[in-house]
Amino acid sequence: MMSQMPQPTALSRCPSCEEPLETGDRFCGACGYDLSAVPTPPQDHPTITMNGSSTRPSEAAASLDWPLAPEPASSDTPAPVHRATDIRGMDSGGSELPHPDTESAGDHPSGGQPSGVRFDRSPEPDEYPLAPPAEAPAGPVVDPRTAGLAAPVTPPAGTKLCVACRSGHVDSDGYCENCGHAQPRERDHMEQELGAVAAVSDRGLRHHRNEDAFAISSTALPDGSPAVVAIVCDGVSSATRPDEASLAASRAAGEALLAALPLGTHPQQAMHEAILAASEAVNSLAEAPPAHEEHAPHQNAPACTLVGAVVTPALLIVGWVGDSRAYWVPVDRTSPPARLTEDDSWAAQMVAAGLMSEAQAYADERAHAITGWLGADAYELEPHTASFKPDRPGVVVVCTDGLWNYAEAAEEMAEVVPLDAAERPLHSAQVLVGHALDGGGHDNVTVAVVPFPAPPQGAGSA
Repeated sequence: MMSQMPQPTALSRCPSCEEPLETGDRFCGACGYDLSAVPTPPQDHPTITMNGSSTRPSEAAASLDWPLAPEPASSDTPAPVHRATDIRGMDSGGSELPHPDTESAGDHPSGGQPSGVRFDRSPEPDEYPLAPPAEAPAGPVVDPRTAGLAAPVTPPAGTKLCVACRSGHVDSDGYCENCGHAQPRERDHMEQELGAVAAVSDRGLRHHRNEDAFAISSTALPDGSPAVVAIVCDGVSSATRPDEASLAASRAAGEALLAALPLGTHPQQAMHEAILAASEAVNSLAEAPPAHEEHAPHQNAPACTLVGAVVTPALLIVGWVGDSRAYWVPVDRTSPPARLTEDDSWAAQMVAAGLMSEAQAYADERAHAITGWLGADAYELEPHTASFKPDRPGVVVVCTDGLWNYAEAAEEMAEVVPLDAAERPLHSAQVLVGHALDGGGHDNVTVAVVPFPAPPQGAGSA
């Protein structure tokens, strides 16, 4: 409980200059005002604040006899002011303070008279002497920016380094073990050219992976004439492992054609058998365990579409299942182009049945629902094949819907195929993929460009 005895004067600011004071100050540190000359407050009992109480002075401080200012001789003469230099100083604990005469005159705020303020730090020098440079240690100079960084380590053979941080190893899932950056997949963008045939495949701008695949090759018929092969497959995204399905189908179909054509099998029959081989390859994926177990609870049969072309010096054969397409674009653009395939899709069925016009059917949201595909859950496999005998040179454009969505009609496709496509098939395939990407790249884009007629063995673009 706080005592109710009268307390000594406790001021927070100097009555003369309003400088803040601390408990126990007897003179103002700024102007030297004698705080003992403050009139004694009335003997009342003020209300005590809730956040603390006044501090009782120590016995040593209370026993000091502070001099009183004498009465002025007349009303015209001001009362003298006692400064800290006039008396011996004591701190609130009773210890003697250093005499102000020992302070530098430059410490006083006014620039001449010393004050009772004691600076705990020595005055700052105008200049700082520089230490002499240390002798350089023997050995190579170390760049401080790289000091402490580990020296680059050559990765073991067969180990991939991250394309982002260039230091972390890439795990089996395709992510950097150091920074976590997803690595570009090998199938994100693929290009291949084999003289008289070229193909380009791109992931597109919206999909996280490329679910398309292609296979291009060339061989010789029994009479020695050339045969050029192009297979393009599009994985069905709603199925499990569509990228594996398209890859398996394209490889199986391409290998089947390369095995059958040199034996003298008619190219159209060889195409039919190649589609059956591709179907078996995709069906076998449904029996194999998935590579990623997390997909197991939601897996269904892998599936894909297929379109292929075989070009000889006299024949053009196409085969397909699904909605991937083949187009004919003549070198002489005064001749009409043509679409060589009919989609296995809801829209194509509506048009064939006479229920809708082609424009109406393909404007419907169900247009791209396919009715035929390769996969274990296909209702019934119906390979489509067709044989043509073009009477003039041209190119065959074999593509997925990632391209023809941006050039659906044969006339539209012909407009985007470069005029020199027969001489530069790779460049033409690159231009067509670029057209799809410029249009939005909503799907994977794959296209093969095959000149007709097939050039003699060893000939082709440079």
